[in-house]
Amino acid sequence: MSQISHAPFATSFRAISLSISTSTNSLSFSFLRITFRSTRRFRAMASHVVGYPRMGPKRELKFALESFWDGKTSADDLQKVSADLRSSIWKQMADAGIKYIPSNTFSYYDQVLDTTAMLGAVPSRYSWNGGEIGFDVYFSMARGNASVPAMEMTKWFDTNYHYIVPELGPHVNFSYASHKAVQEYKEAKSLGVDTVPVLVGPVSYLLLSKPAKGVEKSFSLLSLIEKILPIYKEVVAELKAAGATWIQFDEPTLMMDLDAHQNIWANHLASSLATLQTLEGIVGKDKVVVSTSCSLLHTAVDLVNETKLDKEIKSWLAFAAQKVVEVNALAKAFSGHKDEEYFSSNAAAQASRKSSPRVTNEAVQKAAAALRGSDHRRATNVSARLDAQQKKLNLPILPTTTIGSFPQTMDLRRVRREYKAKKISEDDYVKAIKEEINKVVKLQEEFDIDVLVHGEPERNDMVEYFGEQLSGFAFTVNGWVQSYGSRCVKPPIIYGDVSRPKAMTVFWSSMAQSMTKRPMKGMLTGPVTILNWSFVRNDQPRYETCYQIALAIKDEVEDLEKAGITVIQIDEAALREGLPLRKSEQAFYLEWAVHSFRITNCGVQDTTQIHTHMCYSNFNDIIHSIINMDADVITIENSRSDEKLLSVFREGVKYGAGIGPGVYDIHSPRIPSTEEIADRINKMLAVLETNILWVNPDCGLKTRKYSEVKPALNNMVAAAKLLRTQLASAE
Repeated sequence: MSQISHAPFATSFRAISLSISTSTNSLSFSFLRITFRSTRRFRAMASHVVGYPRMGPKRELKFALESFWDGKTSADDLQKVSADLRSSIWKQMADAGIKYIPSNTFSYYDQVLDTTAMLGAVPSRYSWNGGEIGFDVYFSMARGNASVPAMEMTKWFDTNYHYIVPELGPHVNFSYASHKAVQEYKEAKSLGVDTVPVLVGPVSYLLLSKPAKGVEKSFSLLSLIEKILPIYKEVVAELKAAGATWIQFDEPTLMMDLDAHQNIWANHLASSLATLQTLEGIVGKDKVVVSTSCSLLHTAVDLVNETKLDKEIKSWLAFAAQKVVEVNALAKAFSGHKDEEYFSSNAAAQASRKSSPRVTNEAVQKAAAALRGSDHRRATNVSARLDAQQKKLNLPILPTTTIGSFPQTMDLRRVRREYKAKKISEDDYVKAIKEEINKVVKLQEEFDIDVLVHGEPERNDMVEYFGEQLSGFAFTVNGWVQSYGSRCVKPPIIYGDVSRPKAMTVFWSSMAQSMTKRPMKGMLTGPVTILNWSFVRNDQPRYETCYQIALAIKDEVEDLEKAGITVIQIDEAALREGLPLRKSEQAFYLEWAVHSFRITNCGVQDTTQIHTHMCYSNFNDIIHSIINMDADVITIENSRSDEKLLSVFREGVKYGAGIGPGVYDIHSPRIPSTEEIADRINKMLAVLETNILWVNPDCGLKTRKYSEVKPALNNMVAAAKLLRTQLASAE
């Protein structure tokens, strides 16, 4: 797949860049380039990379950030690690022959937050008094602090990357408050690398923002364009004075109808070269730049670090470092210097993947194909099911639960690591995990939580854990991709047809249920989320792969039910992330995505309660598809979005199933008070029926510490009990 990016309003625009597909499920960037010398022309063989991963090949930035946040290292230590990472990235691209190398794509947290800092758009609650914005204010906006909550976080164009949402209004006094873009350009130049500084464009920045608290929701964010353009002009002037001749403005909101599904598969070089040659006949060779189709931020860093990956599968892949080489190889071939050996090797890998017997399972293909014309639903409606479930579960009003995971301590991670390395026996491993589950169960009983979870101590990641037990998946050691802040995920690679050789969770869930008389949730990841949080094969439609995964999860759901698990949560955290950017394609995606979820649980009894969970995103415009999923209970991240989710119910949407909008933010170390949580529940009760409302955190507790989790959960249960008392006295 290839495409042309262009800039229709750049007055001195002189080039077209051809972009090759390079990344995973991420939005292609529209970028304009500004030149300060109107006579400048491209030389043949020009190559460009839009952006690059910033966490480091072995997550060096993640560990430096978390050490700094914990007070174990200084700001100087963090800056030293960051400078070393930037230097190695610039040098790598320069050594590979890339002509237009980006700078200012590095971030300590998020590029949109960097722009907020650049514009001085700091909400007043952070008590910023002007001057250059430092780490204290910057990280308070990102993560909150003891007294002030963090800014809202949401998904970047329906990907798994999260950005910090700017809070704007007519009252904001913008000022040039972070010189990071200029500083990084100068830093690269001092190392002998002339870079292309990258800025989030002014239109996209405003359209990615939200009206600040107290500002009318109808406020036109674009009306602020005249206020922020002078600051952009200051930045551009400083960059020009520092020697920059090109600047990249990322304006993704201007190019919404783009191909949504790029990945980590090696580029088909011969095909891309043919497209380049076609383009040459239209615009001329000197006006073409070979480029990545979007930032490589969403791609794993370097395939070289994957020494344990199957050699055949490895030959089919290209991570960020390899894509840089692909870009330059195409640019060289386009200018008449084709590396025949490199192209021949690429062609052999493409042929190997196409013919490999490990890719196709005919039985799986037939089973998935048979699903297309059917409509898989439970036999009775949700109202009747909820009645049957309540008779069996006997839950109080405002039942409390958590989303699934509990803190993953260093000792727990060590046990899993030692078991994987065969340093401890299976018996010792099972004993250690059993002790952890028992601790989590007793803790929840002490807090008086109504529906329990086992804490998922045996799981490394909610997708990887299942992928390791399914056929058709491969795994990396260092294939990490940033999700938000220091949080990274390691997506599995779906290279072939998917099936479930044996039960995956029944042993642990049954063990946990035996430890308590309260309902214990069986915890599964749904097919759409497994699909959207993996690097997915691109040799068949995504819906076919999703149906295959749905059938595997269906087998697991039914085995859990047979084992006596009466509440089963099938997380679809990433349902929204697969939504195509082309509106004409959205209905088809939602149709097969919702169908895939229903396939997983269409055969269970009425008394088996099916939960699902969704992460931060804008759900209001797909609420009818969410209702169509026909889950018995849905929990949704909500607290950090200023109850934006509740607005859809204020506007008249009727929801008859159970629902638990999150009552506190688990992405922040801040501990909410009982009163704060009770106030949030009261806001929910204003628009939702008492008998369908659940009380739960925003998401799983895996990344938090027990010192934060214990008081937060204690306050959450106390708030639910307080409101139960108030509701009972009001009757």
